[in-house]
Amino acid sequence: MTADNHLIVISVGNTRTQIASVQGDACGAPTSVDNSDLAGAVSRVVELWGQRAEGATGSILMADVNQPMATRLASAITGQLSEEVYRIGEDVPIPMMVQLDPETLTGMDRLLNALAAWESVRQACIVVDAGTAVTVDFIDGEGTFHGGAIAPGANLQLKSLHDHTDALPEIEFRKPQPGAFGKSTSEAMVLGVYAGIRGMVWRLVEQYAGEYGAYPMVIATGGDAEALFGDDELIDRIVPNLTLIGIAACARHALAGDASEAGDDSPSA
Repeated sequence: MTADNHLIVISVGNTRTQIASVQGDACGAPTSVDNSDLAGAVSRVVELWGQRAEGATGSILMADVNQPMATRLASAITGQLSEEVYRIGEDVPIPMMVQLDPETLTGMDRLLNALAAWESVRQACIVVDAGTAVTVDFIDGEGTFHGGAIAPGANLQLKSLHDHTDALPEIEFRKPQPGAFGKSTSEAMVLGVYAGIRGMVWRLVEQYAGEYGAYPMVIATGGDAEALFGDDELIDRIVPNLTLIGIAACARHALAGDASEAGDDSPSA
């Protein structure tokens, strides 16, 4: 990747899409767009694409865990800009070693988060992604992804409580009010989900550390990471745009020819 190469990186999640520009090693602040707002996502990509310096080269890269939405978005972007959207995993490989059961299909976001975390710290680490689902994944000191745990995210848990009971209200997740006890039904629900996720992460981190024989660095990401872990001493750092950084890392490896499986369709500088 040359210094003047301008990347637009897009991560299509289950409910929201993140979009950012990358110049050199710097990833800009992401824009988060609800997946129901296809036009808004396209508009933001077009806006960022138009901010390229005169004469700068560029590529648009997309990763997804929601293929139907990603396909619609890629088609709409190409229609607007007449530029190809390179898909991570199809056009651009993820240069991440894995130690998993054969035939396991791991979510692309988990691998991208692992790649970004590993390249940032270059030591054993745990990535906690708190979004629609909560994933807690382990990467060893050699940069190998070992998998981890998947649980329902905060809003999914709250929705389930509402959908499967007669009396519990429909609420959105937020950080609980200070105090040991939830003083209302909604506060009790939020507190239960909040404590449950934090306790699960603590338990899993201890389990991974025991298996590995050392205590890894813990990095959190995802839309609920700040509300869940902003004051948690277990978490070493919160990186909201970790998946986008992972997409940019894939592009950097492909452009440098580091990924042997990268084909002729990989983006060029």
